[in-house]
Amino acid sequence: MVSSSCISLLDLASGDMMNFSQAPRALPRIMTVPGIISDIDGDGTNDGNSDAPSTVKKIIVSNFLPLNAQKDLKSGKWSFSFDEDSLLLQMKDGFSENTEVVYVGSLRVDVDTSEQEEVSQQLLEEFNCVPTFIPSEIYKNFYHGFCKHHLWPLFHYMLPMCPDHGNRFDRLLWQSYVSTNKIFADKVMEVINSEEDYVWVHDYHLMVLPTFLRKRFNRIKLGFFLHSPFPSSEIYRTLPVRDEILKALLNADLIGFHTFDYARHFLSCCSRMLGLNYESKRGHIGLEYFGRTVYIKILPVGIHMGRVESALNHPSSSIKVKEIQKQFKGKRLVVGVDDMDIFKGISLKLLAMEHLLQQNSGLRGKIVLVQIVNPARSSGKAVQEAKMEAHTITKRINDTFGFPGYEPVVLIDRHVPFCEKTAYFALAECCIVNAVRDGMNLIPYKYIVCRQGTLKMDEALGVASGSRHTSSLVVSEFTGCSPSLSGAIRVNPWDIEAVANALNVAINMPDLEKQLRHEKHYRFVSSHDVAYWARSFMQDLTRACEDHYSKRCWGIGFGLNFRILSLSPSFRKLSNDYIISAYKRTSKRAIFLDYDGTVVAQTSIPKTPSPEVISVLNNLCSDPRNNVFIVSGRGKKSLSDWFAQCENLGIAAEHGYFMRWSGMSDWETRSLAADFDWKNIAEPVMKLYTEATDGSYIETKESALVWHHQDADPDFGSCQAKELLDHLENVLANDPVVVKRGQNIIEVKPQGVTKGFVAEKVLSSMIANGKPPDFVLCIGDDRSDEDMFESMSNTAYGSSLPSAPEIFACTVGQKPSKARYYLDDTVDVLALLQCLADASNSKSSSTETQVSFDNVV
Repeated sequence: MVSSSCISLLDLASGDMMNFSQAPRALPRIMTVPGIISDIDGDGTNDGNSDAPSTVKKIIVSNFLPLNAQKDLKSGKWSFSFDEDSLLLQMKDGFSENTEVVYVGSLRVDVDTSEQEEVSQQLLEEFNCVPTFIPSEIYKNFYHGFCKHHLWPLFHYMLPMCPDHGNRFDRLLWQSYVSTNKIFADKVMEVINSEEDYVWVHDYHLMVLPTFLRKRFNRIKLGFFLHSPFPSSEIYRTLPVRDEILKALLNADLIGFHTFDYARHFLSCCSRMLGLNYESKRGHIGLEYFGRTVYIKILPVGIHMGRVESALNHPSSSIKVKEIQKQFKGKRLVVGVDDMDIFKGISLKLLAMEHLLQQNSGLRGKIVLVQIVNPARSSGKAVQEAKMEAHTITKRINDTFGFPGYEPVVLIDRHVPFCEKTAYFALAECCIVNAVRDGMNLIPYKYIVCRQGTLKMDEALGVASGSRHTSSLVVSEFTGCSPSLSGAIRVNPWDIEAVANALNVAINMPDLEKQLRHEKHYRFVSSHDVAYWARSFMQDLTRACEDHYSKRCWGIGFGLNFRILSLSPSFRKLSNDYIISAYKRTSKRAIFLDYDGTVVAQTSIPKTPSPEVISVLNNLCSDPRNNVFIVSGRGKKSLSDWFAQCENLGIAAEHGYFMRWSGMSDWETRSLAADFDWKNIAEPVMKLYTEATDGSYIETKESALVWHHQDADPDFGSCQAKELLDHLENVLANDPVVVKRGQNIIEVKPQGVTKGFVAEKVLSSMIANGKPPDFVLCIGDDRSDEDMFESMSNTAYGSSLPSAPEIFACTVGQKPSKARYYLDDTVDVLALLQCLADASNSKSSSTETQVSFDNVV
């Protein structure tokens, strides 16, 4: 296809892929929550005519539109019609009748540049379809290149180990993939009202589209569903653009998969490559990603019951059934329907049939495998070899076990109308799906509905009205439909003998068992149809977008690394000028500082404080109006050695179990029971998990035990941490301790020992000594510091103070927190502390100058 808007590949591939042209039909933005509109959204490009109508739409985006297209060669006119077999069209049944659905995608035919504008207008007006006309060279590299020769094999566990087994990564093909996704994004922008509409993107062809849409509209309501398998992390991590694709998918609000296995692999990739952890929230799996919760949906797609039943009732189906009955009179039919590709396991299925006939001579002349082969969706040497192998094996089986009037295998290698397929399904005693890797595969579902039949089909089959129906399924355990078909005989397609035995069991299964299995399957298939799937996904997408306007949004990152930072409206970066102003006008200050990740970077190899840290702390402590404390989980010996030069610095070690007010005072111990017998129980348990978990270790403190797993395998370490948490909670249930899970740790410590206690004790002491604080600063970076933020506010505001103090609770890093402020990193923290120290020195100098002047006078 040649596009009038972009003739050259270089126009897209060599330019800034994230720069958008002005959408020709921009729709209005609506401020639904006053004052909460992100800066990036307020560039003017999102603001349209406020008088434009606001109608909620569902925008369905897929590689192909659900249309059939044909051009009359004589008149030159195009004619279009909906493709009734398209999943995109069938899923409309899951939406309410008044829902407007707009489709964005490509046509399966080439449209001349001169006709594109007219065709676009016709499709939008008559079919609510927006075509994407992709330049032919870009589309070739996009679809036949990157999609079919990189993503599709990789997602089906095929690595390009050598030229004969897949193509090596080609950066030009990747650029075409990104270019095509950008063109799709431009088309979506032409029809979207970003404040109201929902966008649902489908399949691996458009995996970076969410980034383009999220960059343009920060609060777009965006879902994505992957119809193919998602490979394990060991396979996926070989993709050179693995991070870009993962980050792009995480710009969606909801990501859907057919099975838990596919979702689990995706979550594992996010954990191993991006360091993200997931958790279940009231039955919904969610990933926290820069303040946004990206939800994961696990639900297999269904079929359109009405479409299958309509085909069963079609006169041609009844005619075909009678023809097949006559052709295979006295034979028992097994049916298989597969696309011609290397992952459908057609040859393995034929070899299993051959083995079945070899081992069961009584079935010869009685059983027939009808294998329907749909035309290949892609070309290539591997597909041609698979096709040749299937024909060779079929010929060998028929030559060996066939005789006049009997062919054990009937290979139908042509386009077969759906009505003809339903006839074979209705007659077959067994259906076999033997794919070595498949995304979903709806053939078993259609087979079950056809075996249930209709009144007309029963009449054609000669089945008495009210008869009980039966079916039997042999399904590869590597297909997406396998988990939902619990009554099927699951097989490993590579085990030819096992598949042959499964076919034998399925054919000879008692009728009552066939009936019970069939009824179980039919209940599931009929209740989990395509309408149920679409409705359920949209319900979850609506729920996932509920808090879009309760937070502020910032766009960060460049290119395909773009993502949204979503935080509370009251959460903002702490301004040095603002806090220094409050610092200068106050005189009774309390300053609490975490250590690791706050004044020393987590990634720092030497954990000792730098001379810069020592200097700035000494400057702060030298101001008599300041009470400065380091509050850390580290042991008291390390902290006292490291800060020996800071005589006026207060230190709270082991989260406040030990505390001293200055370098000249003694350590105080939290007034708790000094019984640490629980260590004799907890430590052996931790040692068991340490021995079983490579990369883990135990840190022994005076008041606590900590099991670290940051150097272990992420998935295994996380799994072991959950087990250890449960184990320790059980064995220590009667001891006065708490077991907590933190960032890559499990910690056991006495009850009541928190950083919050330190803040409470220091502030209460100031109040009791007649020096109620008028300035409180607390900076920390992890979960344990959240207790300090909360306790600090409760103590300061809950006490009977003459006036409320200036409180600055600040977390390090932009993330959800109980703090009202944030600083980006330890560099910002030290810069802020240095500014405060300079302010103290400046004020001290001014005071000394005034005193000297008074003495002279």
